[in-house]
Amino acid sequence: MTEQQNTTPPSTRNIIIASCIAFAVAMVVLFTAILPAEFGRDPLGTGELLGLNVLSAEENPFEEHAEIHRTDYVEFILEPFQSVEYKYLMDLDAPMIFSWVADGEVYYDMHAEPAGLGEEYAESFEQGNADRRMGSFHAPFAGIHGWFWENRSLNTIVVEVYSSGYYQTSTVFRDGGDYERVIEPVAE
Repeated sequence: MTEQQNTTPPSTRNIIIASCIAFAVAMVVLFTAILPAEFGRDPLGTGELLGLNVLSAEENPFEEHAEIHRTDYVEFILEPFQSVEYKYLMDLDAPMIFSWVADGEVYYDMHAEPAGLGEEYAESFEQGNADRRMGSFHAPFAGIHGWFWENRSLNTIVVEVYSSGYYQTSTVFRDGGDYERVIEPVAE
């Protein structure tokens, strides 16, 4: 003999109570987890507490700039044991794509000086001996950013620099002096 079960539908009151509880739980989940993790909004501080803010930190690959970019080409002839320094004036986080090519090995130092602080606050990013380097660079602070090259051989070496980025001017430091090069924007 089969046992008969009582299957009465829930009352309207019970449906409303269950719906309100489900809505409240959904709001708690929304404000504690979804907003911090997906949208970077943390009104309750739970995203920080639970480490969910990191999930929304995905960067947009598009980067907008207020200035028109510039493109530069310059060539330096280095006699034996001569050196030259070439730097761009760049704002914080300004990007630059670069290539420099030499027809012989040179010592190089890619470094920068923060605006208004002077040489004693210079920061070096890469040093070595090579005949070329290619890459991209984002200025970690406002100031002048660039390279020092030194010919440590007995041969004359030509260094060619190609760059494109969001810099205002460039400066050449050579033979105890310096001079500024104005680089025109690609388009006005």
